Amino acid sequence: MEKMKSRDIRFLLAISLVFLFWLPAKAAEFPTKPITLIITFTTGGAIDITSRALANAAKKYLGQPIICENIPGGGGTVGVTLALKKPPDGYTLVIPPTNSLHINWYMREMDFHPVNDLTHIIRVSGVLNGLVVRADSQWQNMQEFIQYARQNPDKISYGTGGVGVPPHLAMEELAILAGGIRWIHVPYKGGGETNTALLGGHVDAVAGSSAWVPLVDAGKFRLLAVFPPYRSTRYPVVPTLKELGYDMACSSPLDILGPKGLSKDIIKKIHDAFKKALDDPENQAVHKKFDMIPVYLGAEDLEKSSEQEFKHIGTIITKLGLQRKR
Repeated sequence: MEKMKSRDIRFLLAISLVFLFWLPAKAAEFPTKPITLIITFTTGGAIDITSRALANAAKKYLGQPIICENIPGGGGTVGVTLALKKPPDGYTLVIPPTNSLHINWYMREMDFHPVNDLTHIIRVSGVLNGLVVRADSQWQNMQEFIQYARQNPDKISYGTGGVGVPPHLAMEELAILAGGIRWIHVPYKGGGETNTALLGGHVDAVAGSSAWVPLVDAGKFRLLAVFPPYRSTRYPVVPTLKELGYDMACSSPLDILGPKGLSKDIIKKIHDAFKKALDDPENQAVHKKFDMIPVYLGAEDLEKSSEQEFKHIGTIITKLGLQRKR
């Protein structure tokens, strides 16, 4: 009996040693096969095209193809849920609308926690959000827009791509910071509808991402302010909300994430490849074409930032009374 116990213990120790040496070896070899990048947006849009350009650049530094797979739906939750069912081996990654994941967690039931149940690898870009009015509008700048809103409660209407989307929360946070402004939110299904509504005079303004860029460039819309913490390279004279005195920002960041439990060695390899890809000239040309803002955060800083963003979004949603019943 004692001999059997001793033999079993030696066997378990041997297996453990093999496993311990096998893990670093596997990480050192990574990647040995193609990597799948789940894009949680429909094909053909700005985020899809720029994500594919980034993946195409990153494969040069990983030495393996990156297969892009579009799985939209549920504000990014469908694609993330699928990614989380895969092994944490680095061969399945996902690029979701990070703020939308946070918002969805507060507003409806989700199968995963958007911070705790994911491995944070790298932040790669941000969507340009901003506020536009028609070119023939009475408001020449954001200061005039805010002043009118203060003096005329419930007179200004603005459109967004839906209740709870980042631009909606940004406008309501701005209303709070500007001293309790009251304006009317009109939700639509997307940027195409909001553009049509503003062109037809159905709303006074639109808060959203760069779907309005062609109309600003054509002289039909006027961009009053951008929501990220930095100015747009395309519209360098347009101020940020922070520059106008409001301590807030809304950049709708895009992150490369993986299932929880990725090893540090694999995280570093993926991070380093995508970091180099950000500086790749071909990738930069595509991002510039679609006015995607280059935003970089490493794995540790990204995790900390996500935690802060998650808490901040929760505070805004609670103030607006949009949180789900628990």
